[in-house]
Amino acid sequence: MIIRSLWFFLFFALSTVFVLAGPPPPTVAVDVGHGWRDGGALSARGRSEFAFNLELARLLAGALPEHGLAVRRVNFSGDIEHLAQRPRQADGSDFFISIHHDSIGEEYLQFWDWDGEEQSYTEHKRGFGLFVSTENPDLPTSLRCASAVGQALRRAGFIPTPWHGRKHLAADAENGVWYYDRPVVLYRTRLPAILFEAGVIKHREEELELRDPERQQKMATTLAAALAACLLRETPVLE
Repeated sequence: MIIRSLWFFLFFALSTVFVLAGPPPPTVAVDVGHGWRDGGALSARGRSEFAFNLELARLLAGALPEHGLAVRRVNFSGDIEHLAQRPRQADGSDFFISIHHDSIGEEYLQFWDWDGEEQSYTEHKRGFGLFVSTENPDLPTSLRCASAVGQALRRAGFIPTPWHGRKHLAADAENGVWYYDRPVVLYRTRLPAILFEAGVIKHREEELELRDPERQQKMATTLAAALAACLLRETPVLE
């Protein structure tokens, strides 16, 4: 009788803990675009896109838990060579965001001397952009979260670029969201997904802004708050 009572008490205690703890938080897979071998675009001052991507992704990964979300890091080591491996490493997560920084076509480039080397830059394009794929298995969630992120970024003072309207159909142009079906990380994943272009590193002034630590942290915090608002269906708390 005593043993049976002890088992009942233990079961009740464990059940109570489980109920109070509730379900686990949604997990966001944060993917660092490009890698050490394929560094992506070069900035106006010759820095690789991957270096920009990694800095922002690390800050985002640190900010997400502060807003009630779990994190799965994808390609933070920079050694994933095949794009299809990125969505596979995100399996088991609830959302996928791939971090990138933007460039521009060669016809819009100019050249200057930076630190003794010729580098290319542009004055035509700057600002952030968000992409979703119509072939994604959960397009409604992808769109909802992309718009939430774009809106939050605008309210925080970041400006989307209208440049993508030249080649892409608008999903939510006001908030910088565009349809783009080609990226493997958007259509090969089993998760709702967005590709985020934080800004244009070929633009000389914006490149410096994108390297500013305070601005980077502000952008990462805004991204985290917006994703939490979307995935947890709460009002975003922006800092």
